[in-house]
Amino acid sequence: MKNLFQYIIPAILLLFCSNNIAFAEEPVRLDLPVRVGGDYNYPPYEYLDQDGLPTGYNVELSQAVARVMGMEINIQLGSWGVMRQALDQGDVDILMGMAHTEERLAEVDFSIPHAKVHQSIWIRDNNKNIHNVDDLVGREVIVMKGSVMHDFMLDNEIAADLFMVQTLADALKLLASGQHDCALVAKLPGEYLLNDPALNIILSDPILNNIHPIARPLVAQDYGFAVKKGNLEQLERFNEGLSLLKTSGEYRQIRERWLGVLQPEPISWKNLIRYGALVIGPLLLVLIAFALWSRTLRRQVALRTKELECEIAERMRSAEELQIRQKQLLHADKMTSLGVLVAGVAHEINNPNGLIQLSLPQLNKAYQSIEPILDDHYQKQGDFKLGWFDYSRMRQEIPKMLQEMLESSNRIKRIVEDLKDFARRNDSGLDDKVDLNEVVRSALRLVDNALRKATRHFQVDYSSELPLFRGNGHRIEQVIVNLILNACQALTSVDQSIKLSTYERQDDGMVVLEVYDEGRGLDEETLQRITDPFFTTKRETGGTGLGLSVSDGIVQDHHGQLEFSAQPGQGMMVTLLLPIYEEQE
Repeated sequence: MKNLFQYIIPAILLLFCSNNIAFAEEPVRLDLPVRVGGDYNYPPYEYLDQDGLPTGYNVELSQAVARVMGMEINIQLGSWGVMRQALDQGDVDILMGMAHTEERLAEVDFSIPHAKVHQSIWIRDNNKNIHNVDDLVGREVIVMKGSVMHDFMLDNEIAADLFMVQTLADALKLLASGQHDCALVAKLPGEYLLNDPALNIILSDPILNNIHPIARPLVAQDYGFAVKKGNLEQLERFNEGLSLLKTSGEYRQIRERWLGVLQPEPISWKNLIRYGALVIGPLLLVLIAFALWSRTLRRQVALRTKELECEIAERMRSAEELQIRQKQLLHADKMTSLGVLVAGVAHEINNPNGLIQLSLPQLNKAYQSIEPILDDHYQKQGDFKLGWFDYSRMRQEIPKMLQEMLESSNRIKRIVEDLKDFARRNDSGLDDKVDLNEVVRSALRLVDNALRKATRHFQVDYSSELPLFRGNGHRIEQVIVNLILNACQALTSVDQSIKLSTYERQDDGMVVLEVYDEGRGLDEETLQRITDPFFTTKRETGGTGLGLSVSDGIVQDHHGQLEFSAQPGQGMMVTLLLPIYEEQE
């Protein structure tokens, strides 16, 4: 009998466990309506309108997902604490919106995010003591029961006195009435409750004008659908629906309709995007035209190459000379096309930039004219909102913004002028007085973007009392640009450095520029041929072998010289020497 029980009892337990497993793995019934829960007072995401009907971003998004997936849904809105409990007890299948946190992963599974929620600390206007989460210690803090900020305070064990409310509107009302120190409310729903008359939730209370969120959000969290832990089949249906909506563009339309108009946008970025669009459009047209022209040029080069091959069969002795001339012609054509392109781009950039430079002084003058009126109103009526922030703050920020925009516009103008000078053909002689430091500065403005991409460690040292040299500044600028670009291409990591320095060698009457990089370096044999025409170590990446050859010719025309020193794996030093200017009788 004892042995019999030893076999019967495990069999019963095994049968019981198998029944539980089968029950747990029962698939979702696709023919039943999906019960979708949400908060009845969390605008603009989910709330009840004046007629008591569910509305908001989450509601419209859920309805769109149901439509594209062929599902029937039943939306239920209630207090947030009740809805979280309903999900846990199985009374609803999915919540329309829940902020993602690591702690909640033990209870729920999240969909791919469909929004980003910025949580903020709300204070009364006369509170100057709370600026960040560290200032909450020892304070009286209002939070919505069961909300993500309630979880945040508990999980981080912040020593504050918590006062629970059922809705965000209750939290804002309680704070505005003068009770407690602050409230933890999401920035967008809070602004929506304060500023949208259609809700008629709390605007009837005039004291709500005395509260505002601190400028910097407390935390930014992903926000999306949530199901009870393990209900992955239901979650996949909503994930698939979101993907379909994003592909069709309907998701973006819904997001813009509910959230786009309320997202804060700095004034400087708005202007930058506006004028950037005016530049990018014509620039794209120029680039497309250049690409088509380049394709035609390649066809012409192919035809010429074929003709050269025929001549090689007849005259082997003259083949090399013809090939060299053909490559030189191609290089000249490319330089000509570069000049045309730069001139066109410079014109298209200067037009909107000129408008910026014309408008900004007018805006600055207009603000200076209206500032006394605003100050007078500020002195009589107290602080007031100007945009998203108080006038007491904006009166200091607006002149800085205008000055920064004007300085940025002037920088654009200088870069465009440098580009035009670089591409412009200059046939002047070699007897100008030229400042090597200024030529280096001009060259660095042209290659600034390449330097930023190539290295995090760039250093330039200018000699404070460097004499002038005799020559042509534009042609030497081409040499320096070529040397810096070669240094960028020699680097194998952004942690390697590039250093430039200028100084005077009095013993032989030369001004000197040294360009040093910590790149791959060169062996002695390669170093001996580095200035030979068409010799290159970068042929597989499109190198022609003419850059240093042309640069060496320009330097020799100036009665100067280029010196190279390098070792494999230990970087390379290039020294440019140019004769100091001396007056001639």
